[in-house]
Amino acid sequence: MKTAVELRLYQVFPFLSWWPRVDRNTFRADLIAGLTGGIILLPQGVAFAMIAGLPPEYGLYAAIVPAILAAMFGSSWHLVSGPTTAISLVVFHTISPIAAPGSSEYIGLALTLCFLTGAFQLALGLARAGLLVNFISHTVVIGFTTGAALLIASSQIKNFFALDIPRGTSFYETIHAGHR
Repeated sequence: MKTAVELRLYQVFPFLSWWPRVDRNTFRADLIAGLTGGIILLPQGVAFAMIAGLPPEYGLYAAIVPAILAAMFGSSWHLVSGPTTAISLVVFHTISPIAAPGSSEYIGLALTLCFLTGAFQLALGLARAGLLVNFISHTVVIGFTTGAALLIASSQIKNFFALDIPRGTSFYETIHAGHR
């Protein structure tokens, strides 16, 4: 029987509950899964950094650090963590009107945005606000995914039609510029 202190420690440090179950077979399987994931995730991380307007090495950081933290402190055995297209687009479209992508000011703003996002996530996690996700309907998730797809497609209009559309232009302005 586990004491209340042990149960609390397992809540704060989930790896304490699974670490003793690691043996030769599970380690081998986890190593193969990690290498497979790394082969896929590292090039994606570089691409996502470039979509976000950041130097490629920041994509490597974004691919490696969250995966380690999620493995050590995450509560889900199946949650995938790391950069995504939607997050990269949000970062780019949030910061690019303020600073030139790739500049030191842009990188500083992106790191500040990441820090603040992490602080909010930590606060919401400590407040057990993750339960609110259960109230997000499937329709909202589909709407978010569709919106991200439209944003990606509209951001490529300038390349597809060789138009001179400045970086950071809003979705509406990009579509309007494409019809001129």
